Amino acid sequence: MKFQVKLGDVKSIKCDAVILNMFEGVKVPSGAAAVVDKALGNAISDLIKTGELKGKPNEIQVINTLGKLPARLVLVAGLGKKEEFDIDKLRNAMGEAVRALRQHNCKSAATILNDTVEGSVNATEAAAAVVEGCVLGSYQFKKHLTKKDEQKEIDELIILEKDTSKQNLIKKGINQGVIVSDAVILARNMVNEPANYMTPSHMAQIARETADKNGLDVTIMDRGQMEKEKMGALLGVAQGSSQPPKFIVLTYSGDASVKSSIGFIGKGLTFDSGGISLKPQDFMSDMKGDMAGGAVVIAAIGAIAALKLRINVTAIVPATENLPGGRALKPGEVLKASNGKTIEVVNTDAEGRLLLADALSYAVKKGISPIVDLATLTGACHVALGDLYAGLFANNQKVADNVMKAGKGAGELLWQLPLPEEYKELNKSDVADIKNSGGRYGGAITAALFLQEFVGKTPWVHLDIAAPFMSDKTKGILVKGATGFGVRTLISLAMILSKSK
Repeated sequence: MKFQVKLGDVKSIKCDAVILNMFEGVKVPSGAAAVVDKALGNAISDLIKTGELKGKPNEIQVINTLGKLPARLVLVAGLGKKEEFDIDKLRNAMGEAVRALRQHNCKSAATILNDTVEGSVNATEAAAAVVEGCVLGSYQFKKHLTKKDEQKEIDELIILEKDTSKQNLIKKGINQGVIVSDAVILARNMVNEPANYMTPSHMAQIARETADKNGLDVTIMDRGQMEKEKMGALLGVAQGSSQPPKFIVLTYSGDASVKSSIGFIGKGLTFDSGGISLKPQDFMSDMKGDMAGGAVVIAAIGAIAALKLRINVTAIVPATENLPGGRALKPGEVLKASNGKTIEVVNTDAEGRLLLADALSYAVKKGISPIVDLATLTGACHVALGDLYAGLFANNQKVADNVMKAGKGAGELLWQLPLPEEYKELNKSDVADIKNSGGRYGGAITAALFLQEFVGKTPWVHLDIAAPFMSDKTKGILVKGATGFGVRTLISLAMILSKSK
């Protein structure tokens, strides 16, 4: 989809459809909507009067112009109550709008920012949100379908702006929106890929391509190099699979004035069967997406480089499969992580934290700080917070607050959970320094406490994205399947930290 800003108005623009936004409770159309309403013989006003058009969030109303405007259709997208408006409402409205226009075989559309921008957000933020809404809302994963889709895709969206002083701000927002959206789509594509396509080696190849495209440094460790680094926890998980494990490190140097780098670590389980502690068959196919955290950090660092943010970032992905092969890790075995800690494996399905133990230890050893890790780590977090929220755990409240702020700006929901000292007892082992599962109760917390053992005093935030990494329905910018959750939060965090310098 191509985006551009043009001088013009909704009454004269030639395209398949004009997209208007409306707040809930509006009695009489105003601004551009009033101009269109008058041209259509009060069609919008009549729909408001009859209650067919209320302006509720994600509500869509399509009106045929019957030749009264150059555009064939007018689409009115609801934004909800004006006092509750935020930038995410605009993203989701645009997501609903582009899917509706696809049903009407539209190839081009136009919209304006004036009515939504005024008093709420600036033109750059609004333009970026429009682009993100359109791109992410129209996303489809059809790589493995052989039947051709008969519906047309929107090829072009025009943002109309009469104020020439705002045009450069809008162009900046369009550029930002395209970069961020492309990153989210990369993560979605990776997670949606079947596990026979998205192997650890393929993840490593995508990391190399991302590095080449965006001028990143890349290191891919193989099994032998991991053995030299004494990554016994990661290698223990990997030994049941015939697919070779990979330890992926991407580095972006955007600030030459400092040597320090923030770290993004993503769990890269390209398929998780549970190992010897085999999962039940229901929903096991979703475990092709257990590498969502890894996909997110690869996509995010690429976007941060493309945006040329003044910050240094290191992205780390420990990638392997967890399978019940003849050489697979067995319950009761003891592994040694690269920081020297020994781990009793009481449950081979608690394998993600084993990968992260070595990845966190590596980051600490390299002096990377602060660290944010993302992992589809526990079903317990999904049970605790439902489908929409990721759990946030931290040993440093300042870093946690910045991540929370970033998530809010990105429209990705985070909820902070505690790390009580008393719960560390649940992870105690009789035969090793720590065991890899604290049991059923408080499972998301004990998993986070396990990870904390490998960060020391380094400021650290853990995001458990087990719930929001997939969506079982299509709504707003979400499309059934992988969501790319976390990409926009990490980019937003990098923006916040780069501006604070």
